[in-house]
Amino acid sequence: MAKEQMTPMMAQYLKTKEEYPDSILFYRLGDFYEMFFDDAIKASKELEIALTGKNCGMKERAPMCGVPFHSASVYIAKLIEKGYKVAICEQVEDPKTASGIVKREVIRVVTPGTVVDEELLDEKTNNYLAVIYSQRDIFGFAVSDISTGEIYTTEITGADETLNEIARYEPKEILVNSVAADKLSGQVELRFHIVPDECKDEFFENSLFEEKILNMFGKGSLSEVGLADKPYSVCAVGAMIVYLEHTQKTSLTYINTINTYEVNQYMDIDVNTRRNLEITETMRDKMKKGSLLWVLDNTETSMGARLLKQWLEKPLLNPIEINKRLYSVKELTDNVMLRGDLSEVLAGTYDISRIISRVSLGTVTPKDLIALKMTLLKLPELEYTLSTVKSPMLADMRKNFDLLEDVCDLLERAIADEPPSLLRDGNVIKEGFNEEIDKLRLAMRDGKKWLASVESEERAATGISKLKVGYNKVFGYYIEVTKSNIKDVPEHYIRKQTLANCERYITPKLKEIENTILGASEKIVTLEGYVFEQVRVSVSKEIERLKRAANIIATADVLLSLAQTAYKNNYTMPEISDNGKIEITEGRHPVVEKMSKKTMFVPNDTLLNTNEDRMIIITGPNMAGKPTYMRQVALITLMAQIGSFVPAKSAKIGVVDKIFTRVGASDDISSGQSTFMLEMSEVSHILKNATSKSLIILDEIGRGTSTFDGLSIAWAVVEYIHNKRKIGAKTLFATHYHELTELEDELDGVKNYRIAVKKRGDDIIFLRKIVRGGADDSYGIEVAALAGVPKEVINGAKKILHKIENDEIAVEHTKKEPEPTNQIGFGDGAAIEIANELKTMDVTTFTPIEAMNKLYELSNKAKEI
Repeated sequence: MAKEQMTPMMAQYLKTKEEYPDSILFYRLGDFYEMFFDDAIKASKELEIALTGKNCGMKERAPMCGVPFHSASVYIAKLIEKGYKVAICEQVEDPKTASGIVKREVIRVVTPGTVVDEELLDEKTNNYLAVIYSQRDIFGFAVSDISTGEIYTTEITGADETLNEIARYEPKEILVNSVAADKLSGQVELRFHIVPDECKDEFFENSLFEEKILNMFGKGSLSEVGLADKPYSVCAVGAMIVYLEHTQKTSLTYINTINTYEVNQYMDIDVNTRRNLEITETMRDKMKKGSLLWVLDNTETSMGARLLKQWLEKPLLNPIEINKRLYSVKELTDNVMLRGDLSEVLAGTYDISRIISRVSLGTVTPKDLIALKMTLLKLPELEYTLSTVKSPMLADMRKNFDLLEDVCDLLERAIADEPPSLLRDGNVIKEGFNEEIDKLRLAMRDGKKWLASVESEERAATGISKLKVGYNKVFGYYIEVTKSNIKDVPEHYIRKQTLANCERYITPKLKEIENTILGASEKIVTLEGYVFEQVRVSVSKEIERLKRAANIIATADVLLSLAQTAYKNNYTMPEISDNGKIEITEGRHPVVEKMSKKTMFVPNDTLLNTNEDRMIIITGPNMAGKPTYMRQVALITLMAQIGSFVPAKSAKIGVVDKIFTRVGASDDISSGQSTFMLEMSEVSHILKNATSKSLIILDEIGRGTSTFDGLSIAWAVVEYIHNKRKIGAKTLFATHYHELTELEDELDGVKNYRIAVKKRGDDIIFLRKIVRGGADDSYGIEVAALAGVPKEVINGAKKILHKIENDEIAVEHTKKEPEPTNQIGFGDGAAIEIANELKTMDVTTFTPIEAMNKLYELSNKAKEI
């Protein structure tokens, strides 16, 4: 479209739009943000608003839609949620004084990963932007949450490990270079439902990146920010800074620290394991309820809620650091008074992490500053509450506690106690803070008195008792007289407006008062804006101190949350070590236990180590609880390594470097992968990445193919993991292949366990108890009956099974019993029968009377020999 044919306003719009081709341009016209052409077509469809047209100088009208500026955040939120970027173009000069077309500029670009507005954010979840730069098989990975000023970076080898880091942070927006796009985009879109934004390679290879990084973090060399030997991270972080500058259009000084870390600094939890263990959300509906986070989150603040989620995403590997957290949780758990006092203090605080960011970005509101003040007023109480603590982590918070009294005093003096949400609404600056504002307010108050006086004087002078002084935006102040009293109006009244029932007039005196009042009103709005900006700048200079206070509040809140959870749910403090042992007594699944309020959860023991008990093979029927048991072991281990108490009578946890799970399977239609292909892909990933310090959870490996193939694969996987030269990791392996129980006699460190089942006639009861030994039956028909399979089918299955057992139907067996070599007598046969019965008997399922009856029965058989 040729701009020279356009109206001046539309030419200005198109020029601005050229600079932001990938964003929907919100173009301010009066009280509306308008969108034109393709933006209007997209927005009207996504926002479900009317699409109209506007004369633009061309033959055809330009498609147009708009939203009111005062409620624009609602519409922006909808577009951001759908993955769009929104460029906000404002009028940057007063239309009243503008010569020609009003000057407009884009003041901010809102993208899914750069949201800072409170109403657009989930208060309990970080909103991350990720930037990934790759060459060959190395990835520079950087994430930031500009709503809190956090930034993290690391270098990673391999696409799989990079996907794991994406899963750790769950970014809302991802920028990649071409190499990273080729290696990651398909999997990212499939697994996380985000389409990475591929940027030109030049965007990531800027010679000014080092200078930008050093300027942002106030350092003299890359080594001071931990990036001296991380060229890929430099590219990722540099590109992130450029992108943030492009979108925020303001100083980013509040992002003044960078967290450089190594991937092996935290427990490695891959994408599949995060999903299978339902750490922060459920697999089925992606909800918090039903996840481990849901169980642990008793936080009082949104800052604490976000930090708790970060702890869950980054379990620690250092026993010393883990124990620091645990001893703080213990002190809070044991001290009910301390818990109560701390809870009360924290409940009165606000999300100052995000308020601090808005202070720096210039988007802070008067109400934000009051929320900041109310939180700072709580700091002395928080310091007093922590004055008696003894655990190292809590004690460290108490040391050098900064009460920020100067910032609190400034806000107390400057900002009205109950200000409006918007600065333009006035009455933001407290009386007594600025002398000029006070004088103007006095003039306005006196002006109102003058108006009342004018009304009284004019009523007395004219004898018109119903004469009124009023105001509207069109005519300003006026004197209103009803039609019946027009005959008494003095000659010096100047008629201004005629209405059906009255006439409106002005006088020179009334006009003089109007100029005084309205002039003061306009001056106050301008002056309050200036003073508010001074206060904002003063507060922004104390960002570092404010961030430290926010961190203390958030950390105290997380520790309190873990203590509250431990106290309510009868959790115990785990013993943490580096000895490779996991010993859990009466362990429970934290989520299942909480969800199953009407039934008592059956606890189970676990013994795993790197020697004689490094692999447990678990047999038993479906629906008996094998996956629940295995997941609970993984979750208890993970909970211990974030510094949480655990659901058990006692627990000794040797730190694990990685947790892998392969539990359950479902066809991945979108990727064209079958259940078996998906299963084998995940198993392959585990075998390639597990170490001797890992914890592996495997359920029904090989079931997606034929029996013989499946058994062979499962057997080989067990042998590979068991081999210390290959992996030698602690492993829980659930299977229906009873043949695998033979491995206990063939491989050291392998132990058989089963889910106890009680059978009465054709009925079975799942006892949910893990006991030593292999299962003697799969109880498939009984489970089918429990699942509601029609009785006719169940009876048919029993008949077929009977024929198979009597060799009436030929079935190729996986194993044949050896033929007896010696002839045996009647007595030997009876003895063997008793021995076999004892071997297959599960005495843990017997009631006392059943045990006595069975003992009596066997005794009589023995007498007959």
